[in-house]
This record gives sequence, structure tokens and C-alpha cells, in this order.
Amino acid sequence: MLITMFKSKLHRVKVTDANLYYEGSITIDEELLKVASILPYEKVQVVNVNNGSRLETYVIPGEWGSRIVCLNGPAARLNIIGDEVIIIAYAQMTSEEALLHHPTIVQVDKNNNPL
Repeated sequence: MLITMFKSKLHRVKVTDANLYYEGSITIDEELLKVASILPYEKVQVVNVNNGSRLETYVIPGEWGSRIVCLNGPAARLNIIGDEVIIIAYAQMTSEEALLHHPTIVQVDKNNNPL
């Protein structure tokens, strides 16, 4: 049996842009994705610290080092520039794998630079 486990997260990154008329998804700086072990086009959950909204979408890689976190499409209605969000990725694992798993947690400064 597989269970869903918390794999990794970007903790309290700031939304830098919101693009309502894009097709959808979240654009995240490719460097942030690498340090958080989140792959391009991976499904993520976005939890807004400011208003409590939660949504699922997929990741589009943004320019390396840009520190961009841009909510696209309908998600732009739930997240505005300056909001803090937690971006969480999950993975399916066996119980045995889950017992050995240690999630990756990336905290950032006020400019979305990894600490």
C-alpha cells in the first residue's frame, strides 16, 4: 500500500506577481525549486498564510535567481503580491520508505532568498 507523505516545501515565500490571464499554475524561481527538491511541472499545494486559501496546481520553472513566485490564472484571485505562501510537494511511498523519509524544508528571507 502507498501512503501520501509530505516531501518538501518552500516555507513562507512571498508572492512577487499574480497573472490572472495566464492559463494557470505557479511560476517559481528554478533555483528555489532545486533547493526544495521540487521538479518542474510537479503538483504542489499552495497555502496562503494571509488569507487561509489552499489550492493545488503545478509548477512552471521561472528564471534562475529571479526569486519569482507568481500565481497564474484563477489562483491569482486567491493570492496577491506580498502575500506569504507555503508551497508543499507530496510523494507516494510505501510504509517502509516513509519511516526513513526526511522532508526538505526551505525557509527564506524577506526577499525569497534561501536561508
